[in-house]
Amino acid sequence: MQSVAQAVERLDALAATDTVDVLARAFAAAGHELALVGGPVRDAFLGRPVTDLDFTTDARPDAVLAIVEPLASTTWDVGRQFGTIAAMVRGEQVEITTYRSDVYDGETRKPEVTFGDTIEDDLLRRDFTVNAMALRLPQRELVDVHGGVEDLLARRLATPQAARVSFRDDPLRMMRAARFTSQLGFTVSDDVRQALTDLADSIGNISAERVRDELVKLLDTGDPIAGIRLLVDSGIAELILPELPAMKLEIDEHHHHKDVYEHSLTVLTQAIGYEAERHPGEPPDTVLRLAALLHDIGKPATRKLEPGGAVSFHHHDLVGSKLAKKRLRALRFDNDTIASVSRLIELHLRFFGYTEGAWTDAAVRRYVRDAGDQLERLHELTRSDVTTRNRRKADRLGFAYDDLEARIAVLAEQEELDSMRPDLSGDDIMRILDIPPGRAVGEAYRFLLEARMDEGPLGPEDAEARLRTWWASRDVG
Repeated sequence: MQSVAQAVERLDALAATDTVDVLARAFAAAGHELALVGGPVRDAFLGRPVTDLDFTTDARPDAVLAIVEPLASTTWDVGRQFGTIAAMVRGEQVEITTYRSDVYDGETRKPEVTFGDTIEDDLLRRDFTVNAMALRLPQRELVDVHGGVEDLLARRLATPQAARVSFRDDPLRMMRAARFTSQLGFTVSDDVRQALTDLADSIGNISAERVRDELVKLLDTGDPIAGIRLLVDSGIAELILPELPAMKLEIDEHHHHKDVYEHSLTVLTQAIGYEAERHPGEPPDTVLRLAALLHDIGKPATRKLEPGGAVSFHHHDLVGSKLAKKRLRALRFDNDTIASVSRLIELHLRFFGYTEGAWTDAAVRRYVRDAGDQLERLHELTRSDVTTRNRRKADRLGFAYDDLEARIAVLAEQEELDSMRPDLSGDDIMRILDIPPGRAVGEAYRFLLEARMDEGPLGPEDAEARLRTWWASRDVG
């Protein structure tokens, strides 16, 4: 955290920006209160970029709209029933919410929204004290009735109300605690930690879509490990991603092996590092991060104790791919994400055969073909999966993958691997063989694709000759 003096300077600068200033003057002229609230105030203290402008006011939604419309290029009132009006003012999107005092029914977890008259009551309903601070405008007066500044200084997450009350009201706040732990680098208070454990089961009352969105926000932080540990240690992960704590395999005195859970966290950390190294400035790659975290979830189901103290996990890549697909569907991820993550898990061991002997060009082509549009992610995941402390072994694997990527680059330049297809199209096959669309066309296409994989481009004439020979032998057979 910055010094208090620096925070005050940042808050003053934020209040003086064109968008904030014009809104502050407009609400004051209409006789209403206005304050910046939550994230913008917190991030000003932390020296983080302010990306959202959230305001709170005593004005009711209709009055807010009347004040804002003359200043805005666009307004949205889709959140009007919750007291929120959004608008585009001076090129910035803002959200302005009427003071609220939410009452939860304890069953549906949906609040009964009651508009309030004081900012103090509004701040009481916020999730954490560091998000329950406000800056009155235009006075630039800090409102902090729940010790948010003190908790910022202590880098601590605490709740304005008793944590059990807050989490019972909205159990998703427990996942937000995990996310903020990673996003802000904070630890949770003892009260919050105990409530997370005691109320973990209540996360089952939250829709899969809301859980998914919060999980993605956690994974997309710069360092999600602390938040993931909090979900696992509290028992929440058992409800939303049970395959994760299941990777904490017991280690018996005769069969020693790595802790798969700790290995997976290391792989995730390393994958985030490769993201930054290979694609600087790009948004977080959620697909890669999911694949890194879940790549070994098939190990508990395939664990076998071998004679002599060895432990095997045969086919854990295939089993893990199926488990990931099932879990991501349950969390309502989109089909593209599910397909990409499960494919990466299925392929994540493929490279390790490369170090056992030189691959032919055909094997390299198949690697590229099988990875498809996930090739770059597969590069990053495979490199991240090397967590051995044996420097010589790590270097050997790293150099081997450098070699594989170099060979892929050479073949791609020579043969257009990214768009690898047979030398003849389906239309060509039907014309040459004089057959209609059907299964035989697909079989012929796959035959030519295999030849392309084995030998590289054949050329139309050679491909046609091979096709006719294959077709004749097929007919004879």
